[in-house]
Amino acid sequence: MSTTYDVHDSDYWEHQSLSDELNRVFDICHGCRRCYQLCPSFDVMLKRIDQEGDAEVAGLKQKDFDTVVDLCYQCKLCIPHCPYTPPHRWMVDFPRLMLRSKAVKAKKEGVSLQDNFLGHTDFMGKFGVATSKIANWLNERRAHRFLMEEIVGLDKDRVLPTFNNQTFKSWFDKHSSPASKGEDKIALFYTCSVNYQELDTGKSCVSVLEHNNLDVSCPEQKCCGMPFLDGGDVDAATENAAFNTKQLADAVRSGRKIVVPGPTCSFMLKHEYPTLVGTDEAKLVAENTFDICEYLVLQKRAGKLKTDFKHNPGKIAYHLPCHLRVQNIGFKSRDLMKLTGAQIEVIDRCSAVDGTWGFKKEYYQLSRKIAEPLFAQMTASETSTMVSDCPLAAIQIKDGTGVKPLHPIQIIEQSYGLLDDNESQVHTDKGSNNEANKHF
Repeated sequence: MSTTYDVHDSDYWEHQSLSDELNRVFDICHGCRRCYQLCPSFDVMLKRIDQEGDAEVAGLKQKDFDTVVDLCYQCKLCIPHCPYTPPHRWMVDFPRLMLRSKAVKAKKEGVSLQDNFLGHTDFMGKFGVATSKIANWLNERRAHRFLMEEIVGLDKDRVLPTFNNQTFKSWFDKHSSPASKGEDKIALFYTCSVNYQELDTGKSCVSVLEHNNLDVSCPEQKCCGMPFLDGGDVDAATENAAFNTKQLADAVRSGRKIVVPGPTCSFMLKHEYPTLVGTDEAKLVAENTFDICEYLVLQKRAGKLKTDFKHNPGKIAYHLPCHLRVQNIGFKSRDLMKLTGAQIEVIDRCSAVDGTWGFKKEYYQLSRKIAEPLFAQMTASETSTMVSDCPLAAIQIKDGTGVKPLHPIQIIEQSYGLLDDNESQVHTDKGSNNEANKHF
């Protein structure tokens, strides 16, 4: 069964081995059906099996397998649903099987232009920051959006993030850390979203961590690699993972814990790096990686978290991202925000963006349709603020509701009263005309 997951095993890349594994797993899913209506992949798989005369997996055609693979957007919600995931002897890991299928196809046919464009987040991010005024202006122009859809398949109607006018890393390098620091040390894996598009979230992370006397460093890092995996480019994903593993393992050995403000990136470090890199260093990184709110709740349990909150954020509609849920860490962001006195309504609905899938013209409308229950619950909630840990979910929520959610760490920063007077406005997009997410 190891060939399903081990990219370093030659059998992983064998078409017959892959075909056998697809048939084996589809047959198990056909018999179980616990994930029916969970996502488009399972719906298509089970409906097409039922449409065949003998209602068996053997009746599926190659195009049926291809469609199931293409429809998987790696939310990974089937993992907590499935009773047969490792260490069960059947070793079913549906998301990794879908990634394997994309990887084998990409190795045979090459990575598509669309997936190449969406995968190179560092290159595009650096270019976008360097030309932020022009890039942000162009992204609002319909003609440019039509051109992008035609050339690289980025849907013309998809709401896009805006680029920072500087990278988070450049801001951090100029940032003056407080003179007094506690004994606990942090390596911040700040994510490419923060580095290129969500500077305020990164500043809030540093502000809250340093307020709690934590010694913060930012090791050299690349994109976590998930966008490459989405396009089947295992080599590029592994290259990024190996680079990050070396930098982060060095940080851990120097006494630091790794904290991450992005659920997809923390999932990659915890769950994918040990497989992609396959070294003891990767395991060391995985064992010492925490979602930022997860880490701060652990600090609270250890009696180390400051609770000198000055502002109550009131009622919050909190979207629980899929990639946090599947980490099986509980509701740490909710628990952290509750310490401020906030009233939290947890909305456990998939945003259906997950990596690059929801940006593609082939799947944008389906992505929006899947996320409609999330939009409905967020807008129906009688709350003053929308919140999500996931920057891609925030884009989707803004697309569907007109409101861009805050990150939980921004709620904590504001509750501590850490913002300067000239920064005590909203952390939302300019021109959104929304009053919901203003500083409380």
